Amino acid sequence: MNKFIPLSVPNFKGNELKYVTEAIEAEWVSTGGTFITQFENKTSEYVKASGAVACQSGTAGIHIALMLCGVTREDEVIVPTLTFIAAVNPVRYIGAQPIFMDCDDSLTIDSTKLKKFCDEECYFESGKLINKLTRKHIKAIIIVHVFGNIADMEEIMKVAIKYNLKVVEDATEALGTYYTRGKYKDKYAGTIGDIGVYSFNGNKIITTGGGGMIVSNDKEMLKRAKHLTTQAKSDELYYTHDEVGYNYRMTNLQAALGLAQIEQLEKFIEIKKYNYDLYKEELSDIRGLEILNFREGTRSNYWFYSLLCKDKEYGMNKDEAIKYLSDKSIQSRPIWGLIHEQKPYLNCQTYIIERAEFYADNVVNIPCSTNLSKKDVEYVIECFKNVNRE
Repeated sequence: MNKFIPLSVPNFKGNELKYVTEAIEAEWVSTGGTFITQFENKTSEYVKASGAVACQSGTAGIHIALMLCGVTREDEVIVPTLTFIAAVNPVRYIGAQPIFMDCDDSLTIDSTKLKKFCDEECYFESGKLINKLTRKHIKAIIIVHVFGNIADMEEIMKVAIKYNLKVVEDATEALGTYYTRGKYKDKYAGTIGDIGVYSFNGNKIITTGGGGMIVSNDKEMLKRAKHLTTQAKSDELYYTHDEVGYNYRMTNLQAALGLAQIEQLEKFIEIKKYNYDLYKEELSDIRGLEILNFREGTRSNYWFYSLLCKDKEYGMNKDEAIKYLSDKSIQSRPIWGLIHEQKPYLNCQTYIIERAEFYADNVVNIPCSTNLSKKDVEYVIECFKNVNRE
C-alpha cells in the first residue's frame, strides 16, 4: 500500500514542546498566562496591527467582530456563499440576516457584483444602506480571504466607505498574505477593514489546535473585544459583570503552541510556495487540469491549492478525481457546499450566484501540508498524469 498523503496537517518542528512544557511547569494552562500576551503581541507585530486579542476560535472571533461593528438582529450583513459555514453562522448568532454574494475568479467575494448590488438593489438614506427588498439596514460585509487568496480590497473598501458599511475581514485562511502593490501595498489580509480575524485550527498554516485571533487598528475595539471574550468582567476581583460576555478566551497552552508556530510562519510560506510552484508547473501540461492562481499584486500564504478539474477535457470530474486520489492513498476534498444552498439558509436573499457554482462543481483541493516532501508532491503529480494510462 502506498504511503498516505494527507490534505493539510500541522508541522511541529520548532519550539512547540519547549514552550508548552514551560506553560505546564508554570501551572498556567488555562485562560491566563504570559504566553497569551506574547502570542497576541507577536501576531499584531507580524501583521502590523495596533493590537490583537486571542480567542477560542476563528468563529468566536467573527461573532465578536460583528458585535463590535454594532450589528444587531434588526440588521443585514453581506456575506460570500463560497466559504466555510463558520464565516456566516455568527450572523445568525446575533439574529441578523445574511445576503449571499457570488465570488470572482480568485474565489473571494465579487467586488463588481457587490458594487452593483449596493448601487441598484439598495438606497442610501441618513447614512444607512437600505435593502429595497426588505427595507432593512445593511450594516456590514464579511469578506473571506479564501484559501490564502486576498479579496479585491481596493474596490470593496470604496463600496464600504461610500455606503458606510463596516468591514469584517475573515482572514482565517490568509495569515501572512499581503498586498505588494496598489493602495494597500504592504497591508496584510485582516488589517484593511475595521476588524480582522485569524484561525489556528489544526489544518491552518499555523495552529494552536483550535483558537483564533482578533486584530484591529482601533484600540477601543480591541479593548472591548478583550472585555467581551473574558465574560465582560468590570471588576475581576469581585466578579462584577456589566453585560453579557462570552467564554471565548484562548488558553495559555494553546498560545504557547501558537507562539512557537508563528516563529516559523515565513518558513512555512516558503515551503507552501515551493510546492505550489511545483504543482503548477507540472500539472499545467495536462489537458483539463489547472492550478488556480493567486491574485496579482499580492504575496499569498499559499495555504490551499485549488485544482480546476475540467471533466470534458481531462476525462474525470471533481468527484471522480477525489475517489481516484483516495484509492491512491492521497487525501483531497471538494470546496465546501455553497452556504446559500444549506438548509439553515435556503430562504435567504442571494444576488446573481454564478461563478461560485462553477468553482464548487469543478475544484479539488490537493495536499498542501508544510511537511509535504518533494517526493510526495511528485507522487501526486504522477497519479494525475497516469489517469489516462490506467
